[in-house]
Amino acid sequence: MKLAVVGGGSTYTPELVDGFARLRESLPISELALIDPDISRLEVVSGMARRMLARAGHPARVLATSSVEEGVSGAQVVLFQLRVGGQAARDVDETLPLRCGCVGQETTGAGGLAKALRTVPVVLGIAETVRAHAPDAWIVDFTNPVGIVTRALLDAGHRAIGLCNVAIGIQRRVAALLGVEPSRISLGHVGLNHLSWERAICLDGEDVLASLLDSHLDELAEGTGMRPGLVKRLGVLPSYYLRYFYDHDAVVEEQRAKPSRAAEVAAMEERLLEMYADPSVAEKPELLGERGGAFYSEAAVELIASLLGDRPGAHVVNVRNRGTLPFLDDDAVIEVPAHVSGTGAEPLPVAPVEPLFAGLIAHVSAYESLALDAALRGGADRVRDALLAHPLVGQDAVAEELTGLLLEANRAHLPWTVR
Repeated sequence: MKLAVVGGGSTYTPELVDGFARLRESLPISELALIDPDISRLEVVSGMARRMLARAGHPARVLATSSVEEGVSGAQVVLFQLRVGGQAARDVDETLPLRCGCVGQETTGAGGLAKALRTVPVVLGIAETVRAHAPDAWIVDFTNPVGIVTRALLDAGHRAIGLCNVAIGIQRRVAALLGVEPSRISLGHVGLNHLSWERAICLDGEDVLASLLDSHLDELAEGTGMRPGLVKRLGVLPSYYLRYFYDHDAVVEEQRAKPSRAAEVAAMEERLLEMYADPSVAEKPELLGERGGAFYSEAAVELIASLLGDRPGAHVVNVRNRGTLPFLDDDAVIEVPAHVSGTGAEPLPVAPVEPLFAGLIAHVSAYESLALDAALRGGADRVRDALLAHPLVGQDAVAEELTGLLLEANRAHLPWTVR
């Protein structure tokens, strides 16, 4: 089986390779194609990948190429993990909104919109190449903002599914608290990508969320970045992205007082690439755990094995709504557990969502539709409308100022801004 990774020069890639090596029985890969326009970086990462596989006794061939056509040709699965503009663009996403009193974050709010504007056209272009050279391949999107990018792919008719590591991270954390195997934990996950809540946490099919909030409240709340009292009152486990909404002003002050996450990651990536370039290094460094994307490889391997029809099962993924959340359009993309098999993903039934959560889901889903329209058709007015619709912006004067700032900062990536 051939698996291709667009953005294969990412420092994330050894995390993926580690999972492919450890979980080869679940996903027997014969060829791994790493695709990236940055040749020097790709050479370093692909060399690391070859050493990792060799150390594990894995027979897969590693192809390193800057050609999307060559990389995806004949692939059964193509994984997207690209970052348009690199960490420099991310730094702008995280710092520029702070000038207007808004949260600076790369996947939500104004920064998330800027990333969508840069990313959607590029992803769709690559997906057309996949369609031409690997027409039966599944596209697994890990590129943020996952919900918007996945909807763009689905709207264009691609065989695509979105994946995030938030749910598997929660599953693993809860399993560790309870001292059980992760496979025994399932989640009542509901929402959108980076806007989700666990309304049930089941151990062997029995919901233990309430008892967990009694016995491990402080540990669970710490993972969300929120006050234990708030988590207890909500009676659910929010993802840490909800802190941007529930504690907006405090987050802005914190962000203004320290370097951006992009600056931290850029420095980390330099160190990682130095490690990857060392021919004696053949295992993923501990530092990679600080880079983000924990359990990314496990989530990807398990999902891909189901998509290829070998191991059908339930996974938390980004899929079409199709009536699952009746207060959203059927075409909206939601993040919920779904039964995944060789025919695709079918959302599992979801109990009626409480107004406290449904209102925010509907609000952000409406923003995502406007954001996708802006990414596809361009125009300052569409960008302004999307910002005005986002609950982390939502004010006319702020939306207008941010529109000008974002378009100027991203001009090199948005051809329609050039007049």
